[in-house]
Amino acid sequence: MLGWELPPHNSGGLGVACYHMSKALALSGATIDFVVPYKASHPDIDFMKIHPATNLSPLHRFGMGAYDSNAVKEVIGESADPNQAVDIRSIQRRYIKHVEKMVALKVPDVIHAHDWLTMEAGVRAKELTDAPLIVHVHATEFDRAGSKFGNPLIHDIEYNGLMMADRILAVSQITKDIIVSRYNIPADKVEVVHNAIDVDSLNDGYEYDHRTYRYLEHLKGEGYTVISTVTRFALQKGLDHLVRAFAMATNKYDRLVLLLAGDGEQRNELIALASELGISDKVFFTGFVRGKQWRDAYSVSDIFVMSSVSEPFGLTALEAAHHDNALIITKQSGVGEVLNSIFRYDFWDTTRLADQIVGIATSEALASSLKHNVTHEYTRFSWHDVAQKCMRAYETAPVGVLV
Repeated sequence: MLGWELPPHNSGGLGVACYHMSKALALSGATIDFVVPYKASHPDIDFMKIHPATNLSPLHRFGMGAYDSNAVKEVIGESADPNQAVDIRSIQRRYIKHVEKMVALKVPDVIHAHDWLTMEAGVRAKELTDAPLIVHVHATEFDRAGSKFGNPLIHDIEYNGLMMADRILAVSQITKDIIVSRYNIPADKVEVVHNAIDVDSLNDGYEYDHRTYRYLEHLKGEGYTVISTVTRFALQKGLDHLVRAFAMATNKYDRLVLLLAGDGEQRNELIALASELGISDKVFFTGFVRGKQWRDAYSVSDIFVMSSVSEPFGLTALEAAHHDNALIITKQSGVGEVLNSIFRYDFWDTTRLADQIVGIATSEALASSLKHNVTHEYTRFSWHDVAQKCMRAYETAPVGVLV
């Protein structure tokens, strides 16, 4: 298994998905060697062996952008060993070298690579062993760029990885359609495997800390509705549309506040936009959240909005639903393929989103119905189902002949 992060050192949903998927696979009988690009402790993982490809800490990896990282350069220094990583491509090269050494010692039954970050290592492992290569697509560069453009280097890596893969797993039909239409991959090579939610892991004795969002709790006591999202502040997430729609909603119904939980390159832009629209007193920025903090963000919220321009799946919607949120999701989000008791809109349609926010906030019966009904939907599927689909992909992938 080739991945880029695992909890508690994850920066997003990819690590969460890899964790639960691997755990379910292990419970189904798989023996997993999971390679990550950093060295750190994973105290909650005893169901597989974790292999660090470098001695870098997870914080170094978090500092890296898609192309380069001044943070890593500063930590390593100009006089550092030339073999040390100085950017994300250097780390990927070291990751590949580590995988080469691993497969030289033991040929795997199957190689399972997640997203563009590990596709090259997966292809190299396949070249050396002829073991079946499963490429799992959680997001494409088209998603991350929020348009038909993006980084041409990453497009090349994705194209080569998808072409070389024996089987491709896509987290939604939306993602499969992108793979087929944008990369010209045969449709029968791609299987849709929706993500799931581990309800038991969320029912672990966690108790919401009312002190975290004391001011918001006070506003709720005065009849305000809390609208929230938990995400990266990136173009892909459509947060500028959300902020504009929220401003429109407050013109129709004043007792609304917006909680933006997360961080990213658009943070200052969104703060400026809230000021420009005259709603700074109603928009709250938490900064990056993880663990108990993100669960508190869900718990204080009444309506969760996934405003993504392109969202392959969207695990946060399931997590928000579990914390008693009504859901509003863009039609461009894959999680909408498995949920019905939600409101949906096109990411650019701020007028419709504003109306939906007001509609739920002003109707207790509607809000209650959405929250209650969605519970019966997200509990129907599990990571065990995902693991079974992965196992079938492993078993049916064509096996080459070593020469």
